[in-house]
Amino acid sequence: MTSAPPLPRSIEGWIKHLDPVRLPIAREQHLRISRALADSRLSLRDIALQMQDCPAIALSLLREANRPRSPLHSPAESLEVALTRLGIGRCEQLLGQLPQAESSRIPPPLRQLELISLHAMQQANGLFAHRLARLWQEVHWGSLLFLAPLWPLLAAHPTLFLAWEQRVLAAGEPARQVEQELLGVPLLQLCQALVEHWRLPQWIIDGYRLLNSDKRLLVKALHIARDQAHPLQQQHQLDADPALRRWLGQPAHSLLLANGLAVAAHHNWSTPHSLRWQRLAGLYLQQPLELLQQQVHQHAVSSARLHAQADLWHPAEALLWPWDCQRLHVVRKDSHAQATAPVASSRLHEDWKPLCTELLKQPSPFDNLLQLTSHACRALRACGLQRILLLLADRQHTRLVAQQSSGLSGLKSGFSLDPASSQILKRLLQKPAQLRLEPANQAQYSALLPGNLKALFPSEHLLLRSLASQERVVMLLVCDQQGIPFSSEQLHAFGKTVQCIERALDNFSRRAR
Repeated sequence: MTSAPPLPRSIEGWIKHLDPVRLPIAREQHLRISRALADSRLSLRDIALQMQDCPAIALSLLREANRPRSPLHSPAESLEVALTRLGIGRCEQLLGQLPQAESSRIPPPLRQLELISLHAMQQANGLFAHRLARLWQEVHWGSLLFLAPLWPLLAAHPTLFLAWEQRVLAAGEPARQVEQELLGVPLLQLCQALVEHWRLPQWIIDGYRLLNSDKRLLVKALHIARDQAHPLQQQHQLDADPALRRWLGQPAHSLLLANGLAVAAHHNWSTPHSLRWQRLAGLYLQQPLELLQQQVHQHAVSSARLHAQADLWHPAEALLWPWDCQRLHVVRKDSHAQATAPVASSRLHEDWKPLCTELLKQPSPFDNLLQLTSHACRALRACGLQRILLLLADRQHTRLVAQQSSGLSGLKSGFSLDPASSQILKRLLQKPAQLRLEPANQAQYSALLPGNLKALFPSEHLLLRSLASQERVVMLLVCDQQGIPFSSEQLHAFGKTVQCIERALDNFSRRAR
């Protein structure tokens, strides 16, 4: 066997390594964009707007349109201009060259970063585009593509994002030190080199140049932005420094601000890092921090409605948690522990206990089994579980049919499992039992699960639990935390919820008689 070649350790080496990487796209997105390109009724703007939900396609077309052809050929600043230059035929050809895959087969870190870029685009549109109406395309496409240099990096080496996320965001290690260790070069310098090499829009290049080599005015602005309690004093300081005031008003800064807000929110809404970007955006827009935060939260919710995916994290979810909660926790180097998503105790007590109390009522308050299982699914969600599938067993235990689900966007109507095809399912149907999959036993049990079930739950951390009524297994629960390990609080709440569901099934069966 031959070992994998070592990763590059220089800017030039990384450009050579990443330049030929073709970004994978989901099959359904490929089909949708192919239909849009073939639809003669759509304008180029209509086609471009349909492409915004697939950042990989937008980057590929803009890169091709901006390949240097003559000294007079200026880079395209928007996807609509890129489509005009390339023509529909060339776009169809380029689309056909991109690798297609099922969404679940595309590296989750790549999809997660593309979701962060979509969130940044939503923030830019909501906060800045209406103020810069004549420049809305530059704001729109520039904010979406600002993090594009990282997409081929995560397509080729997805584990790098997980390591950076854990060490920089969760553990608070210096970013430059971590990046030097992982990549051999500062990440922002690599990003600047790639956007210049690809001739991406000038505003993106300006943003990276500011972060890498022109921080003097940025530091001044951040210092003034801290004094949120005295807006008049802020204005006096800006008036006393005309160069800083002119610099602060540059439209190109909207891309950096939108992406700074989106990346910071990916970890926590209330960290000092998040507050710095919020204060700077407030100073840029001349708005108090409270109003700016309210707008940012609203745009995050709008982004989640448009782009959230069941198996990816969106920071709008954290707006439901207590303000000091954070998604990432530090992994101890001396253990195999991993980051776990928090389940706030206050949320458990407020939502979970009343739902379980309703399940335990006698006589049963449910008129039919559908009402009972729907209520059970809500109780499981209150535990913090993010993907849930509840299946009912027939009397002969020859079939399991989906009755309730949550967080499973790929679940098709009439989904069912054949217990005869899985030794694990047969054992779970013999008597009430629980199986917890984790990396330590993944190899032992994963191969024994039905393929269509594993496709719904692409996770190394999974709970399967069979439930009985009148001493006969009648139901199977499958749930996970979108690939994140379960916390002890979640496991405890899950066990209690299952007991309540079994009591509710017993009460319902007695009432039905």
